[in-house]
Amino acid sequence: MTGEQEEEEVTTGFNLLRPRLEEERRHLTEQLDQLEADARPTELRREGSPFGKREEEATESFELEKRLALEKRIKTQLAEVEYALCKFEQGTYGLCDSCGQPIDPDRLEALPQAKLCMNCKTQQAKNAKGKSSPG
Repeated sequence: MTGEQEEEEVTTGFNLLRPRLEEERRHLTEQLDQLEADARPTELRREGSPFGKREEEATESFELEKRLALEKRIKTQLAEVEYALCKFEQGTYGLCDSCGQPIDPDRLEALPQAKLCMNCKTQQAKNAKGKSSPG
């Protein structure tokens, strides 16, 4: 296989990943919409024992924290997908943001929104681990 044929095959494979990213964007957007729709107003509280209101408030607070954490995770994932789709538009999809080298197609197949090649991702993880260690 010539280099040109190989590049064309990789590009075709990338084009198959774009619909997956678009579907993931749609799915994440729906999840965010559903979270917002499910958020129940705090005015709707049950009356009962003197501790009922406090228990209700604690439960609401816990549920709010869970919802906000989930919302943050979904928004982060959505931003990653949007970024990958933007890279398609710019013609840079499949290139590592750090070193500029091509990202392994198998990595992109597993994680279409990957921004870093495995070497750079491994180095990033090592650097992060080293910063969190004392001394």
